[in-house]
Amino acid sequence: MGAKGSPRVPDAMRAAYEAVVAITDAFCAEHLNEEYAMLAREMAAALARKRPSPLNNNRPRSWAAGILYALGQNNFLFDKNNSPHMRADELCKLLGVTQSTASNTARKIRDMLKIDVLDPRWTLPSKLDSHPYLWLITVNGFIIDVRTAPREIQELAYQKGLIPYIPADRKSSS
Repeated sequence: MGAKGSPRVPDAMRAAYEAVVAITDAFCAEHLNEEYAMLAREMAAALARKRPSPLNNNRPRSWAAGILYALGQNNFLFDKNNSPHMRADELCKLLGVTQSTASNTARKIRDMLKIDVLDPRWTLPSKLDSHPYLWLITVNGFIIDVRTAPREIQELAYQKGLIPYIPADRKSSS
């Protein structure tokens, strides 16, 4: 993170990053939520740090749409059973891009940032607790849900970077 908790962005890419983030921030404020805005800023910063950065092509609306589309895919935004929810075509229309532009740009982003299906790095913080893969680890050759494991195993998994936090801490603070 850079100054004031904002993501780290190279000076040469600051203007391109800010152009994209202005679009994603405004869209998230009106149609999604702050969690999407935060992840969109982080994703735009990750793209700004790429060498060469794809954001340096004067198409901020396309990159903003691709970022939100990629985040939407990872967080089931297009599934009407989730909240927030928005259809893919609706997202594209509101952003003023074609669905093929948003979809193709999202694919490029997923490839550049090596984003897997249900990638926990790009999951909304409020959805981490129920993430289907995040909590599965291998212990002595067996796959276990670390949330049900003893605290010592949770602490070890956390120290190794396998999980984002110690589940036992969340239970005791609830």
